[in-house]
Amino acid sequence: MARISYLAPEMIADPQAKKWLEDAIAAGRPGPENQAIRAHQPDVMRSFTSTFDLLFKKDKGTVEWELKELLRAYIALSMSCGY
Repeated sequence: MARISYLAPEMIADPQAKKWLEDAIAAGRPGPENQAIRAHQPDVMRSFTSTFDLLFKKDKGTVEWELKELLRAYIALSMSCGY
C-alpha cells in the first residue's frame, strides 16, 4: 500500500498552498488531512480548492446556501456516510 506523507504548513514553499492548508486546519474543512496530501502538488491543491470554494463557500455561486446544505446531507445519507 502506498504511503503519502502529510505536509505541515511550515513544509510548504508555495505561499498560497500554505495558506489553504492553514485555513483548512483552522476551519476543519475541506479535510485538512486531504489538503496536507494535496499540498505535495500545488496545482492539484489549487484546482481542488478553487472548485471547493466555488461550490461550497456561502458567498459564491448561484445556488442558495440552504439548498447546498440539503444536497450535501442527501448525498451523505444516500451513501450511508457517517461523517
